[in-house]
Amino acid sequence: MSDSQPVVFIVTIARFPLGNLVATPGALENIPNSEIQTALNRHMVGDWGELDPHDVRVNENALAHGGRLLSAYASTQGVRFYIITEADRSATTVLLPEEY
Repeated sequence: MSDSQPVVFIVTIARFPLGNLVATPGALENIPNSEIQTALNRHMVGDWGELDPHDVRVNENALAHGGRLLSAYASTQGVRFYIITEADRSATTVLLPEEY
């Protein structure tokens, strides 16, 4: 009999394509890659992070009718950053607010 634990897979379905993934030098220097990946996963399923209700509505409208998508997150070290997917879904950028 094996003492191993069962493997659990969590499947998430992206609500939109991310296109080409890019990150600014500031984002790459200040945010761990694992935290960028976690935030990208949240972004693509529509967890917009730390947005106010108005900006959440803007994103939901952009999903339905086309438009740019913006998410805002903070790293475990408190570094705020954005993820922006272009309206045509050709690219998604990770960047710091001062790089916007």
